[in-house]
Amino acid sequence: MKLGAFSISLAVKDINASKAFYETLGFSVFGGDLEQNYLIMKNESTLVGLFQGMFENNMLTFNPGWDQDAKTLKTFDDVRDIQKHLKNNTIKLENEADEATSGPASFVVLDSDGNAILIDQHI
Repeated sequence: MKLGAFSISLAVKDINASKAFYETLGFSVFGGDLEQNYLIMKNESTLVGLFQGMFENNMLTFNPGWDQDAKTLKTFDDVRDIQKHLKNNTIKLENEADEATSGPASFVVLDSDGNAILIDQHI
């Protein structure tokens, strides 16, 4: 299964303080919008999303269809196909993508320890 680009999405209290901290670690702004309280920070191939006020807990994020530079992959597994695979293997989803649609969609699943995993397709 091809899950696409990987990042950690952090629920931060102060996006400006978090931005400054990650810049000190060598990250730079790769995407997002500071005025909308979210940034994607990058250091080489490592991505960290900073999200203030958007969700309660940190989560793992995968972006089907994208590589680590947010460039569209020639082939990838659609988010709905990944979702169907998990459901067929009796994995409970926290929320689901509409399987009658195409293009951008997302769903969330919890691993066996309760860690949230966001499968978030932008294309």
